[in-house]
Amino acid sequence: MAKTAYVTARVEKKLKTDAEKVLKSVGVKASDALTMFYKQVVIQQGLPFDVCARSHVPNAETRRALREARDPKKIKTMKSAANVEEMFEQILGKNWRRSL
Repeated sequence: MAKTAYVTARVEKKLKTDAEKVLKSVGVKASDALTMFYKQVVIQQGLPFDVCARSHVPNAETRRALREARDPKKIKTMKSAANVEEMFEQILGKNWRRSL
């Protein structure tokens, strides 16, 4: 479907700049992001997000953990497990079930 309608909105300059920087980092144009937002408004029949929730924004500790998890030097030292049982065994020891 051809895009023929225009949307004009006034926002703070810093907000626009900051948002466009984030959108660029994920490869989305502002107009495409607005189209996605509008489509979700229609699908959800309302705002497609909780206006009050902040749980999706990671705090400083979580951001630090995510950076460490992506660090190639740290990845080499991370343990892996084939399943949950193996993971608990690595963390709690072979007799971890007895401690339940």
